[in-house]
Amino acid sequence: MRHWIQRGLVAVALIIALPAHADEYDTNWYDAHWYYEVDKKSAWQGDLIARLKAIEDIFEGRLGVYVQNLASGEAFSWRADDSWYLASLIKIPVAAQVLAERQMGTLTLDDRLTLARSDFVDGAGPTNWHDPGTPISIRYLMEQMLTVSDNTATDMLIDRVGLAAVNARARAMIAASGGNPDEIGPISKLVGVRQGVYGELHPDARELGGMDFIALRQHSVSQRGQALARVLDVSTASFTQPDYDHAFDAYEASGENVGTLSAFGDLLASLHPVQQGSAMDDLNDEQRQTLLALMQRTRSGKQRLKAGMGSGISFAHKTGTQQRRSCDAGIAQRTNADTATQGPWVIVTCTRGPEAVSAHERTLARVGEALRYSGALGKPW
Repeated sequence: MRHWIQRGLVAVALIIALPAHADEYDTNWYDAHWYYEVDKKSAWQGDLIARLKAIEDIFEGRLGVYVQNLASGEAFSWRADDSWYLASLIKIPVAAQVLAERQMGTLTLDDRLTLARSDFVDGAGPTNWHDPGTPISIRYLMEQMLTVSDNTATDMLIDRVGLAAVNARARAMIAASGGNPDEIGPISKLVGVRQGVYGELHPDARELGGMDFIALRQHSVSQRGQALARVLDVSTASFTQPDYDHAFDAYEASGENVGTLSAFGDLLASLHPVQQGSAMDDLNDEQRQTLLALMQRTRSGKQRLKAGMGSGISFAHKTGTQQRRSCDAGIAQRTNADTATQGPWVIVTCTRGPEAVSAHERTLARVGEALRYSGALGKPW
């Protein structure tokens, strides 16, 4: 569902609403483009803006926030129309495509995929603990992909349903909510992310496989360039980027796994009953509820939005973490909601800046608090 106030009308409303002595206002207050998305009649919005500005000042990085009330359609944006690296948030459309194929009858969750040595990808999750040749159920792979962000499980599922189908699914989900599918870049396999990042240092790295990247991951970020040079038997003088950080920036600029937070919010909105209709007949209520139930059991990111929102919120979500980047996104519901205006809410947040993951998690927890106490999620509790 798109926002119930069109952008052009909001812009006109702003011009009308501003007094003649507009120079008395702090124009920096409007820097985040949030006014394109927000119904300015809601009292909580100014409070939330002030809180986010303070959070970002402490964080010393960049923060993006998108919130939409799925009952009313009201939406709020803080840099949500900028492009952000979505990291493991892309695992949600992977799961959606698996469940669509379950509905079509081309697979079942009890089907087993055989783990190959070429499937291994560095990162969290227990799939890498199994020996090559082990048959693993799709049900298990889905659970690990969503609850602990298992990369090897993700790539096995992508191979099963096809990368083109995953990308088509993501676009269909955004379009089903009235969003613009062009606001999300192509989704890649997780091993493709590694090939892309290291390939920005040296093109030969694009030929490396998952086990190579697992070995490189054993080195600190500052030493990965030298380690890559040894693997490729080249000199670091031949690198096209000075270090891993710059290589990741260059990879992000390619557009893979990048999108606006508002577009990803539309993708999430397509999963909730408020949004269900004929737009995605091939992903019915049973499959959507299966996906949301899995997201409800997410074990990663306990120190992010959930920590700030507190126990009064039920949050079906997915987290993402990469070099100097973190995200947390999902559908939140008040456990004691008694009116239609009290959600549910789509929430999408991403950060970029410090190297320490803990700094990002503290910031996302503060965003959760800001949403809670500003009244963005209904009356503060």
